[in-house]
Amino acid sequence: MKRVWIAFAIALLVLTATAIWFFGTENHKIGFEIVSFGVIIVLVGLGLVLAFRRLSSAKRGEPHEDELSKKIMQKTAAWSYYISLYMWVFMIWLKDRVTLDTEQVLSAGILSMAVIWFICWIVIRLRGIRHE
Repeated sequence: MKRVWIAFAIALLVLTATAIWFFGTENHKIGFEIVSFGVIIVLVGLGLVLAFRRLSSAKRGEPHEDELSKKIMQKTAAWSYYISLYMWVFMIWLKDRVTLDTEQVLSAGILSMAVIWFICWIVIRLRGIRHE
């Protein structure tokens, strides 16, 4: 139950910092900043949905982690790790061919890792864990 409130606090901190960053910059926004802001908002929103689900299941007296959810998280971490390695190789290859700031490449890579993890989590949740 304590973890759920920590998740809400972190989400609020991320939203506040993102809003300060986005609205505190100059008026001319480039496409990358707008896309980054949108991705951050979507990921934090989905994190809040998951926190609300965990809070409601805790109120019903259900355990917050069982064997299946642990296995799903383990499989998600493994898949997203391997996919992220190839994503970083692609980002390094792309950095040599396109002129981008290092900060933009790093922030795009970190946001891409979060999106990759979330997509892997959705795929594994929908597909299920096969007998291995």
